[in-house]
Amino acid sequence: MKIPDDRIGVLIGTEGETKKRIEDLAEVSIEVDSESGAVSVTRGDDADPVRSLKGPRIVKAIARGFPPESALRLLDDVDGDEDMVIYESINIKKATGSDGETRAKKGRLIGRDGRTRELMEELTGAEVRIYGKTFGAIGTPQQVDVATTAAEMLLDGAPHGTVYSYMEDKRNEMKRSGIEYVRTDEAY
Repeated sequence: MKIPDDRIGVLIGTEGETKKRIEDLAEVSIEVDSESGAVSVTRGDDADPVRSLKGPRIVKAIARGFPPESALRLLDDVDGDEDMVIYESINIKKATGSDGETRAKKGRLIGRDGRTRELMEELTGAEVRIYGKTFGAIGTPQQVDVATTAAEMLLDGAPHGTVYSYMEDKRNEMKRSGIEYVRTDEAY
């Protein structure tokens, strides 16, 4: 895969610390071409197949604006101690067409002073990033489903109030069903 130039340093970390941590925890080997931004992720010889399959998703999440600690949450469920954590993304440009329209739609997702993105996190429990021409969410499958549906609604032109109501309804449904809706790293 190819990652943006400004995310290469984040993936590698100080003295290669972040890259090494991902390699150790995900049981993969990561090769980074700093010139082109090309990254290859390969499974270790004795690696746990489930754990090593998460390696490329971790790299992709970092490439799309998530901090390494957030991306590493994708490994939380591997040992069976936590709920499943997933990463999903939406290509904003594919959903819109032109660059001008992409900027406008990106603005709808972010909101004034970032308030729409903040509310999305608060109401869904997913961690959300809008980076470049991509919307991304990390969380439980239910959290990510609500966040990506809300993003798609906004991209399709739904009024913000309608989308906020949708997210509040889904949050209340999750509460009633006993599904965890708050982010694991921060309680709301």
